[in-house]
Amino acid sequence: MSELVKTPVFADDNLINLYHLNEMYQNVATEASRRMQETLQINVPISSGIWGGTYLIAHPNGLARRRIWRLYCIVNLPQNSPLDKHANLEKLVSIYCDVFKEAFSPQLELKLNMWGGRLPYSNSAKPSLTLHMEDTTETVRWLRAFFVWNHTPWEESIICDTVRILKEYKEFFDLKKGPEVKDPKEIKYLLQDIIIIYRTLQNACSEDFQEHANPIIAKMMEHFLSGLHDRGDIVDLYELVYKNALIYGFEESLEGPYKKAGLDIHSLENWPVEKINWVPDELKEKLVPPIQQVFAGFKAELEKEKH
Repeated sequence: MSELVKTPVFADDNLINLYHLNEMYQNVATEASRRMQETLQINVPISSGIWGGTYLIAHPNGLARRRIWRLYCIVNLPQNSPLDKHANLEKLVSIYCDVFKEAFSPQLELKLNMWGGRLPYSNSAKPSLTLHMEDTTETVRWLRAFFVWNHTPWEESIICDTVRILKEYKEFFDLKKGPEVKDPKEIKYLLQDIIIIYRTLQNACSEDFQEHANPIIAKMMEHFLSGLHDRGDIVDLYELVYKNALIYGFEESLEGPYKKAGLDIHSLENWPVEKINWVPDELKEKLVPPIQQVFAGFKAELEKEKH
C-alpha cells in the first residue's frame, strides 16, 4: 500500500505552488526509498527538491507568478550502496516513475520518455543521470529528474549544481567567443536561469559585483513579470547580460572557496567522486540560510491563509 503524501501542487489556472512542489519531490523520494526497502530489502536514503530555482521569483505564499511548463527536480542518491549495481538502479528508476505518476495524478498523466542520459559536465566517473517524463494532458511539457551521486541535503546539491550550470552556460556568455544568439525561446530560459543563479549566489558575491549586477537583474525581473515575448527585448537583455560579464562574477563567487579545497570549478568533471554535491563551509554559511528562509516564508504565509 502506498504511503505517498500528496501535496496541493496545482492551484487555479494550472499555476503551481512551489512550496508544495518542493515538498512533493521529497515525498516522492521518501516513498521511492520505502518501496525499495519493502520490495528489495535495499535501504537507500534519498533527498530531493526543485531544480532550477523558480521558487526565487514566486508570490509570498510560494505560488508561481507565471505558468510553469517544465518541471525539474534534483534527486540525491547515496554512493557505495546497492545502487552501484545497475539492476538495482533500474529498479529504483522504475519505482520512481510509478511514484511520480501517482504523485501528480490526476492533473498530469506522466509517461516515461527516456532515462539514462548524462547531465552535461557532471562527474566523469559517476555522471549524473536524467529521467525524462512527458505529460499527455499537456498541462506541463515534461517532468525531468536529475539523479546525482551523493546523498546530501537538497539545498547543498542545488548550490553545488550552480558550478555545473555555469560551465554549461559559459559558452553563451564567453567574452572571448562573442555572443551566441540562439532561438529567442531558448534565450528566454537562459535569461531566467541567470536571474536564478544570481539570486542563489548573491550572498557569496562581492559588494562591488552586487552593485554592478543588481540593476541589471532588476531590469530583467521587470521584463519577466510583465511578460517577455518580444524577440527584440529578449535579444537586448541577452546582450546586456553578455556585455556586463555577469557569468564571470558568478564564477568569481565560487572559485575562491572551492580553490581552497583544491577544486577547480572549471574542471568539475574531474573532481574526486566523493566531492560530488560538496559545498565548502564558507559557501554553506552564506547560501544555505537564504534558501531555507524562502521556504520558511512560504510556509508562514500558507499558515496565515488557513486562519
